[in-house]
Amino acid sequence: MKDLVLIHGRSQEGKNAIELKASWVDAWARGLGKDSLDVPITDSRIHFPYYGDSLFDLTNGSSVDDAARIIVRGAEIDITSASFINRMLEDYVNGLGITDAEIAEELPVDQRRVIQRGIQNLPWVQAALRVMDQRLPGTGAAIALATYDVYIYLTNDRARTYINDGVRKAIRDCSVVVAHSLGTIVAYNVLRDLDPKEVKIPLLVTLGSPLGIRSIREKLSPIKHPPCVFEWRNARDPRDVVALYPLDNVNFDIKPSIINKSDVFNHTSNCHGIAGYFDDPVVAQWVYDAISD
Repeated sequence: MKDLVLIHGRSQEGKNAIELKASWVDAWARGLGKDSLDVPITDSRIHFPYYGDSLFDLTNGSSVDDAARIIVRGAEIDITSASFINRMLEDYVNGLGITDAEIAEELPVDQRRVIQRGIQNLPWVQAALRVMDQRLPGTGAAIALATYDVYIYLTNDRARTYINDGVRKAIRDCSVVVAHSLGTIVAYNVLRDLDPKEVKIPLLVTLGSPLGIRSIREKLSPIKHPPCVFEWRNARDPRDVVALYPLDNVNFDIKPSIINKSDVFNHTSNCHGIAGYFDDPVVAQWVYDAISD
């Protein structure tokens, strides 16, 4: 039997790490139960590096209510930061097929004639997020906050080092790694730097991953298959706007290629929650087989 490492995403601040870990394991158990299987390892062999409160502090406790404003504030830091956030937000707008006309409809009448795309234009950001919300309630805030959290993680050396160090300590040789949302970026960053002579990961599973977003992929360039990982599998719900693209040869071209499953039906309210990914019976069995092998 192998150890299992679970790497969470955003919006986990203020939660009890033990209870949060249990919610992941419960979801996995439900998925396994659909095929009459049980969790094959004891709780002591399941590791859950928790960084939710640290990320919350580093992002100044940003709430959904000021989702648009925090993007604009973050972009005021420097040109490079503004460029990255702008590209990331526009990647989502374009990927969702949102048009300037749709955004204009959400703007005051006197601002519709000239639309300045980009984060420097707060009304444009707010209008774009409202259009996203019309597609699926809660989507706009989810994308805004995910954008800001990814920006903090990828551009703030202190945040990235602190989070990476905590996750790295939890990963032992021959561990199976399951990561969700922002956690998939953390997992990728940590695993690609590990020495395959010291640590071998038989399976990496990424769930609801934003790694296929062009601006994120470019920030991580050059991308590669983590040398310590034997096999990488990725699952997404096509309705999950955070995981806009599969990690295929178009959106994350590495060798060996990532095995993708893009037909998960995530039953959580925003189609992105871990409970709706880990209780998918196929995903659950991926992890079961790798742990038991």
